[in-house]
Amino acid sequence: MVMDTFVIVPTYNEADNLDELLRQLLALPTPIGAIVVDDNSPDGTGDMAERWAAENPGQVHVIHRPAKLGLGTAYIAGFKKAIDDLGAERILTMDADFSHNPRYIPDMIALSRTKHVVIGSRYVPGGGTRNCSRKRIFLSRGANFMARTLLGLKARDATAGFRLYRREVLQSIPLDEIFSSGYSFLVEMLFLCQRRGWQIGEIPIIFEDRRKGQTKISRQEILKAQYTVLRLFLRRLRGGEPRRPPIAVSSAISNDKS
Repeated sequence: MVMDTFVIVPTYNEADNLDELLRQLLALPTPIGAIVVDDNSPDGTGDMAERWAAENPGQVHVIHRPAKLGLGTAYIAGFKKAIDDLGAERILTMDADFSHNPRYIPDMIALSRTKHVVIGSRYVPGGGTRNCSRKRIFLSRGANFMARTLLGLKARDATAGFRLYRREVLQSIPLDEIFSSGYSFLVEMLFLCQRRGWQIGEIPIIFEDRRKGQTKISRQEILKAQYTVLRLFLRRLRGGEPRRPPIAVSSAISNDKS
């Protein structure tokens, strides 16, 4: 089985969700692999992931980290594993709590044939939320408005964590130089992708509040996100952002269609 698409799933205490999530990911009509990045979950999530890796060699991989080190650093660890060790051409990111439903992944892969970054979006026609509190919706829309206004981001859902990046996108970005380590990493990544000229598309999804477990978004994370947007706004004002990729955009897309 040729495996060129991998999904990165950061986990901390997701034992209630991981079994079913991996079952659905591996049952998708498009062959994909999974990279579980576990931050030493005390509920045994890491051991559960290891069992899946043993039963599905080459398709499920596990990265163990010593503690909670931030969502952004978990994604970077997964990016490096997918590109350097597994030769992935497409790398997706998603939550482990079913707020991002795996059923949307085939459509994201299909759109990646003409776009370099694909976002599973709540805020395009056909998208929306389900079972989310008014407070969460207000925070999400406020964060999106702030990011889009101050940073000039064109995507409607600038804070979404359900994304697909083509290999050449991640290779064009100095991942180790990204300042953000938490949820604000998502805004910084989108900012860097757009500033480098990558083509970004969105598909509508219904975002569902987590089914089991507890949310990982804290007041501290919200403050960090606000700081990140202001820091990137000043960077935008200074200008001088490198215009990449070194690989021609047109050839990258046309090669994928062949």
